[in-house]
Amino acid sequence: MLKGRDTEDSSLGTSNSQEKQTLPIMQRPIPPEIPWVTTTNFHSLPTPAPSPQLFPPVNAEGFPPSAQEEFSRTVRMGFQNMDNLQRQRLLAELLNSCNTEQLVFVSNYISPRLKRDFLKDLPIELSLHILSFINDPKTLSRASSVSKFWRSLLNDEFTWKNLCVRHHFRRRSSAAPKLPPSPTSESPSRINKFSYKDHFRRRYIVESNWKHGGRTLVTHISPDTGVVTSLQMCQSYIVVGMDNKKIHIFDVSDGKYIKTLSGHEGGVWALQYMDEVLVSGGCDREVRVWDIITAKCKHVLHGHTSTVRSLKMKDKTIAVSGSRDATLRVWNIEEGLLLHLLAGHQASVRCMEIYGDIVVSGSYDCSARVWDIVTGECLHVLQGHYSQIYSIAFDGEKIVTGSLDSTARVWSRQTGFCLGVLQGHTSLVGQLQLHESILVTGGSDGAIRIWDLDTNRCVQHIAAHDNSVTCLQFDEKRIVSGGNDGHVKLWDIETGDFIREMTSAGNAIWRLAFQETKAVVLLQREGKTVMEVLDFDAQES
Repeated sequence: MLKGRDTEDSSLGTSNSQEKQTLPIMQRPIPPEIPWVTTTNFHSLPTPAPSPQLFPPVNAEGFPPSAQEEFSRTVRMGFQNMDNLQRQRLLAELLNSCNTEQLVFVSNYISPRLKRDFLKDLPIELSLHILSFINDPKTLSRASSVSKFWRSLLNDEFTWKNLCVRHHFRRRSSAAPKLPPSPTSESPSRINKFSYKDHFRRRYIVESNWKHGGRTLVTHISPDTGVVTSLQMCQSYIVVGMDNKKIHIFDVSDGKYIKTLSGHEGGVWALQYMDEVLVSGGCDREVRVWDIITAKCKHVLHGHTSTVRSLKMKDKTIAVSGSRDATLRVWNIEEGLLLHLLAGHQASVRCMEIYGDIVVSGSYDCSARVWDIVTGECLHVLQGHYSQIYSIAFDGEKIVTGSLDSTARVWSRQTGFCLGVLQGHTSLVGQLQLHESILVTGGSDGAIRIWDLDTNRCVQHIAAHDNSVTCLQFDEKRIVSGGNDGHVKLWDIETGDFIREMTSAGNAIWRLAFQETKAVVLLQREGKTVMEVLDFDAQES
């Protein structure tokens, strides 16, 4: 029994051993007891997660790190786990161990990382406020190149408006001309939008031209001899009165000659133009009213018995004339009628100024008088000078008179009291201009003085010419003066510094006038009467 069992088992063992040798390794047949398991279902089963294994670290190239890289990693992780004080101590020790070359490397490496745009970190309002302290436009131009953000800040109108105010670049109607829209242009609202940046740029170029450049737009040489007695420069015309009976009119934009008004029988010694109406007076004792467009004389006003030496217009309907006959006359120039005869002076009426309904006259009788144009009443007699009055200025409140006694006096229009005596000139004070609290005087001593009328103190004394100052004009930036020495000079009104000569010298300077971008000079050169029109407008490069 046992033997037979052993034989059977042995045969079975042999058979199984042969089977195992013919089966592929690792192949496990699907048990038949589970008929619903298919190949598709088998592959759809989720793959079990692999058992966690420890992998050695690798560097960027996929290889195990070197000992140096491992050390750097350890140091970096240790540094990150330190507090601030520990980090500073470690950095100090490392830097103390570096040589010069290594320190230069550290410096170059960290310098860009320490740079910060402080304007970008601040609120916009504060950044603009900081930029408003920059007074030099060239500095602003360089600052705009720092970054796009700085450029955007410097394109803000607030910055350029402040700069315009600081440089006294006041906005004028001519500064931003309104152009008609073209068919392909943008909307009118965008075309007509005023830009302080553009305004500043234009005015800055104009100021630079005044100081360093400019050009002679036109030069007129009179074919006949004659002394220039009067000049007015307005928005449209340059009007010149001559002692040879003529009045010449030129275009202010290009300086070209337009026409001559003839009719006076003697030299023209006074004129004024307003709203296409020109009024003139002269040695023929007449006052003439002209239509400047048609060049026709509308009225000839008679009454004075001597030369009409001074003349002012209140508006296009009322004018006042002063004569060597010691009287003033108030005229309705629209209808050609005499309204008032103002009598009281004892000698020639040499000068006058009008403000509103008040006219102030200065006379060779050493006094000035304040008159009401409407009623013809003399309101005040201003006495104090002990020689003839040659010049007068009036701003509605303060009256300033210049005299041969070498002083200028300041008066109150309301009370007629003398507010101050301005001493310093050594000869005739023949030129005056008043604006707000600033008075500029020119004398026959060749000097120009700038006065602060709040204190009646001379703030600048300029030795301007070698002979009499024959004409002057100032604005908030400059003084232009002409003298009998034949020179026209430009001065800085704040410092009194000489800037430059405006034109080549002549024999004598008779009259001058200027606006923002133009200047007119009338002089005698080589025995001839010459008019030069100078242009300082912004020229596009």
